[in-house]
Amino acid sequence: MRVKTGVVRRRRHKKVLKLARGFFSGRRKHFRKAKEQLERSLYYAFRDRKQKKREFRKLWIVRINAACRLNGISYSRFINGLLKANIELDRKILANIAMNEPETFKQIVEKAKAAL
Repeated sequence: MRVKTGVVRRRRHKKVLKLARGFFSGRRKHFRKAKEQLERSLYYAFRDRKQKKREFRKLWIVRINAACRLNGISYSRFINGLLKANIELDRKILANIAMNEPETFKQIVEKAKAAL
């Protein structure tokens, strides 16, 4: 018995081509190229969701370190002082305070220095 795949194939192709909108040239129009590019794109999306977290953490640490140096302490000593003073602020919040509220950050640094 012969089975024709007309409807099934068209649905599958349409699903892939819909996801491939915005790709350049034949990568959005031709099924095979679109499928190959889509696999690669989804892989990059999965990988980079993890890498985005790493990149932001690195950025926060750089900002905190710069603010700490302006207040006369190194980043590692500052974090150690926070732990000893039982100040539980994560790096995202600390970086935001360091950028937008330098006076508040200076007070936090003083508490960290006192705990050392």
